[in-house]
Amino acid sequence: MKEKILDYLSKEHDYFSGDQISKHLGISRQGLWKHIQELKDSGYEIVAVPHLGYRLLSCPDRLFPFEISRALHTKFIAKKIHYFDYLASTMNLAMQLGMQGEPNGALVLAESQTKGRGRLGRNWFSPKYKGIYLSLILRPRIPPAVSPVLTLLSAVSICEAVKKVAGLDVQIKWPNDILIHNKKIAGILTEMNAEVDKVNFVVIGIGLNVNNDKKSLIAQATSLKEQLGQPTSRIALLQELLRRIESNYLVLEDKGAGPIIEKWRNFSSTLGRRVKVYYQDKHIEGYAADIDKDGSLLIRKDSGFIQKVSSGDVIHCR
Repeated sequence: MKEKILDYLSKEHDYFSGDQISKHLGISRQGLWKHIQELKDSGYEIVAVPHLGYRLLSCPDRLFPFEISRALHTKFIAKKIHYFDYLASTMNLAMQLGMQGEPNGALVLAESQTKGRGRLGRNWFSPKYKGIYLSLILRPRIPPAVSPVLTLLSAVSICEAVKKVAGLDVQIKWPNDILIHNKKIAGILTEMNAEVDKVNFVVIGIGLNVNNDKKSLIAQATSLKEQLGQPTSRIALLQELLRRIESNYLVLEDKGAGPIIEKWRNFSSTLGRRVKVYYQDKHIEGYAADIDKDGSLLIRKDSGFIQKVSSGDVIHCR
């Protein structure tokens, strides 16, 4: 009902009488007043003037499920949203929900995390009401060997969404760092539950720095606010990100990994550069020649030998 009230109040920047709203929505004046109070408690600025009615002045920058669902227009992504003001880790909960049979496209969303996780057990700093911290449960009809493409898909989707909403050029540093001017703005963590020849589900975790102030960012990190000099609507960005994920996911199911990998190449800051890749207590050095169909990085060593690397940390040499 709160969503319907907001939709009605958002139609025009004007006052609407309580009788007018109540009759349109089929609720009592008392029921309307109760819902209005709940919205105000959630941060919506709604004024009530005798003989004029209610008027919506402003909306809070909160990722409420009914706000995300409004005008989202996806087919299956985020049709079910688990929202929390704070959570230890969206990944942990999403993995639990996946084991319990949560549907394809279910979303776990938190305004802050106390133990946000990144790759290789690293922490992801998640200040409240500043970024986007989500984990998405997917049940793709692909073999386990192809599942790393979902990380590429997520990276491409982040780049497309940031470009659309903020107008900024974004690049991907293999395997899962999203950069603006060589500073990290987002990271991706992918975890899978699978059998030998079947993926049961995959959880895609995304942390995206949106309205973080410079002083709250770690070294070599940035945010959209720092880059633009002004805040960005987290709701608009999240909605666009979810749309892009779904669009690319449907392409993956229909046409395979080829189109996703080609998009990834176009956003890559790694390909064509001399790199060092650290993995399993060793490292190799060479030129990042290409990305394989499973998302692995193909390194051309100085000997001319091409080595395939499926995971690790990349250092751009020059």
